[in-house]
Amino acid sequence: MEKYQIFIGNEWRDSATKETFESYNPYSGEPWAKIPKCDARDVDAAVDAAHDALYSGPWGQMPPTQRGALMRKLAELIQRDADKLATVEVRDNGKLLAEVRGQVSFLPQWLYFYAGLADKVTGSVVPIDRPDMFTYTLREPVGVVAAIVPWNSPLMLMMWKLAPALAAGCTFVLKPSEYTSASALQFAALVREAGFPEGVFNVVTGFGKEVGDPLTSHPKVAKVAFTGGEGAGRKIMENASADFKRLTLELGGKSAQIVFPDADLAAAVSGGIAGIFAATGQTCIAGSRLLVHEGIYDAYLERFVTSARTAQMGDPMELTTQVGPVTTQPQFDRILSYIDIAKEEGARCALGGGPAVRPECGNGWFIEPTVFADVRNDMRIAQEEVFGPVVSVIPFSEDEEAYAIANDTEYGLAAGVWTSSIKRATVAPRRLRAGTVWVNTYRAASVMMPFGGVKKSGFGRENGIEAIEQYLETKSVWLSYEAETKNPFVMQ
Repeated sequence: MEKYQIFIGNEWRDSATKETFESYNPYSGEPWAKIPKCDARDVDAAVDAAHDALYSGPWGQMPPTQRGALMRKLAELIQRDADKLATVEVRDNGKLLAEVRGQVSFLPQWLYFYAGLADKVTGSVVPIDRPDMFTYTLREPVGVVAAIVPWNSPLMLMMWKLAPALAAGCTFVLKPSEYTSASALQFAALVREAGFPEGVFNVVTGFGKEVGDPLTSHPKVAKVAFTGGEGAGRKIMENASADFKRLTLELGGKSAQIVFPDADLAAAVSGGIAGIFAATGQTCIAGSRLLVHEGIYDAYLERFVTSARTAQMGDPMELTTQVGPVTTQPQFDRILSYIDIAKEEGARCALGGGPAVRPECGNGWFIEPTVFADVRNDMRIAQEEVFGPVVSVIPFSEDEEAYAIANDTEYGLAAGVWTSSIKRATVAPRRLRAGTVWVNTYRAASVMMPFGGVKKSGFGRENGIEAIEQYLETKSVWLSYEAETKNPFVMQ
């Protein structure tokens, strides 16, 4: 049993409560690590450390080129320890080692990209309409950032926030999910080894009420960056609104993949499989609604089911495994409840529909890849986020109908389009209300491309040049060289 400590001010320490809770391996169903159970006292200590580092410590005075150099050093250490970080994360959340290893190996790219931007943050001289004034702007860090990340991709979603925040000059307090805290604590050791000043990066662990609430409402926190569920996002927004903190919220999704009649059927089937069964469907961008043209509906469904049936389930540490376990017991139960709801609503279960009872799945929380056919878009299974390996296949007849169905949801995170028509490939992204639209691909990501949602999928953008703007404030500076003393009671 591994035992971890929290990380505050470049020091390892036990939580103020001296209590711990267990982290479970989703494949074995057994506890493997003890995580500190923090409370508001630990939050205060972490935020104070971050605040001091920025406003009275060396970080706030550090030249941006030096910040960039530290970020590049951290990137090198991640490359060195990528396998160790990936192994810890898989043990914690059950995601495929093949996928997590790929994610961790790409984390340095985020640090390199934003390290390159650190010394490119510039203000401007404004040609003001006042001959007695010289005016310019400064770009400054927004302040202490509180980041909360979910259990499905802890390190990757942390890095999407951390890299631009560091480049902007902010300091950082991270609360990972209580289900998957170990990889963040493992990562913290690399931050210290890289030579970051104390207080720049801090990790507190625990539960929403004891840690999340005091962190997102702390008066010294200037910005909250959150990825997670809609309910938690609403609570965080309420907490942050008390003193008008800045927010980036990346919430849920119910993304549609539209398969037009001129699509490459093999590619569209493969993309549909990747969209919903990769990562066991536990991703906010899961393509959980497949909208298939009625002219190819039967052929597509048959090929899709045939392909999904061959998915290899089992130990996520094995590189041959294609579908791993559900990360938590509560999520396992939730997915099964939605499968029951779909059956009660009259959706036709074409594949799966229950727990996976296979020798290779051991005692883990596995659910069979599940396909519901002939789904209506007003069914709960088509409207509510399941966050598991469950897809709804919905027929359509006309392009406009497909766009209407795709947009008929409270969410707007992502969408996919499969077509060989250049007209559809250019029209569809304009018609779909989603932050990301993939055409003839799905789940592609890059540090260079902004990511985020609309509607109840949240607001703000991560990745790309746009992301660093989320962590900067603009300050206006007026310099007067007018010798004459003006009337103090009249606005100058």
